[in-house]
Amino acid sequence: MSEPAGVIAELLAELVKLPGIGPKSAERIAHFLLAGDRASAVALADALHAVASKVRPCRTCFNLTDGELCPICADPKRDAALLCVVETPRDVNSFERVGSFRGLYHVLGGRLAPLDGMGPERLTFAALAERVRTGGVREVILATSPTLEGDGTALFASNVLAPTGVAVTRLARGLPSGSSLELANAQMLADALEGRRTF
Repeated sequence: MSEPAGVIAELLAELVKLPGIGPKSAERIAHFLLAGDRASAVALADALHAVASKVRPCRTCFNLTDGELCPICADPKRDAALLCVVETPRDVNSFERVGSFRGLYHVLGGRLAPLDGMGPERLTFAALAERVRTGGVREVILATSPTLEGDGTALFASNVLAPTGVAVTRLARGLPSGSSLELANAQMLADALEGRRTF
């Protein structure tokens, strides 16, 4: 069986670069786009082009937007005194799906990973400190991943924010709701004990 050539091969090569898409999935997607109404393929191409040309970081929080400000920063109903610091725009979407957080966000653009060349100068710590100094923020919630790199990023952020005097908190960790103690690993139990609260 011969390998696809030309523009189909180029499409397959681009599709396999997407997360979770292997060669077989890329082939299925390509054939889906080419087998049906070509208008849907053109609409997808137009949407991808628009995203690539128009989407940029919000000038305040660094979330992705096609305007100067993202819709969250532009919303006057949000609590500007409460700031949730996350690693990526995807994390903002996770919080927004829950729908219970009514403050604003600050996107760092990743997490500290010196071995991968991700140092503090590549993240938005300086903009975070400036925003807290000038924006009337009363609390910063550090919502980085519960990993070694995420914890290191949160520690660095708390040190950057220490001179501002703002209250800095960290997301709680521990046992997920509805789970059983016998299914918890040692780290989950240790986090739950450390993060316990009054009843």
